[in-house]
Amino acid sequence: MRRKLSFLIVMSLSMILLLAGCGTSKDSEKTGGAGESENGTFKVGLEAGYAPFNWTQMDEANGGVKIDGSAEYAGGYDVEIAKKIADGLGKELVIVKTEWDGLVPALTSGKIDAIIAGMSPTAERKKTIDFSDVYYKSNLVMVVKKGGKYDGATSIQDFNGAKVSAQLNTFHYSVIDQIDGVNKQPAMDNFPAMRVALESGVIDGYVSERPEGVSAESANENFKMIEFKDGFKTSDDDTAIAVGVAKGSDLTEEINKILAGISEDERTSIMDAAIKNQPAAN
Repeated sequence: MRRKLSFLIVMSLSMILLLAGCGTSKDSEKTGGAGESENGTFKVGLEAGYAPFNWTQMDEANGGVKIDGSAEYAGGYDVEIAKKIADGLGKELVIVKTEWDGLVPALTSGKIDAIIAGMSPTAERKKTIDFSDVYYKSNLVMVVKKGGKYDGATSIQDFNGAKVSAQLNTFHYSVIDQIDGVNKQPAMDNFPAMRVALESGVIDGYVSERPEGVSAESANENFKMIEFKDGFKTSDDDTAIAVGVAKGSDLTEEINKILAGISEDERTSIMDAAIKNQPAAN
């Protein structure tokens, strides 16, 4: 009887340890930090709607990468930079299409390993996530109707009384307040929506960065990008673009080393190609 009892006790303890081991394995899998996945993938979040930085296309033309869980592909400057980083990390690139407002939550929750989406490393964002070194820097512009009332603008103050918008939760929207007497419109979710609003006359212009302005002109002959002699006042962080990573992530240092190996000439070449290759609908 004692032997049977001892055998039962040993078996019970073995089962408890086995179950505890399984639980630990699952918990570790769930709590692995962003960028720390061991499955050989590098999951990058972007909205795929901000050409020429990123866009959605229907095939793998011009280096498009399949969007996770979709039949669509993502292309653009950010995608090319993401490819280089993934190669440098020795991981497979996975593109996770995510709405702009959902990017930071996706990163902090571990759904993605990095944000490569034309995102500026603003002081506000730095409270929540970390950033790599800058991989692109640009100036603010206004996109308007070609031949319209604001076609010849040279100063932001020329938009006194104009209906102006920008993307939701970006510094682009906050700088509109620098225009005296502007008719500031509600912020919009994405750039395709702003282009539609501009085309239909709902707005007179929207604030953007130079690459997107060039892209808008290329995509629609009715649009014109306005570069200013007397422009918006911005900080260096506002007009810079960097890779977003989780707080304290080991990825920051690794990504910085990879970015340091991409020359300015190569970055310019990648952007020129992105502007040239963007789909007309973007």
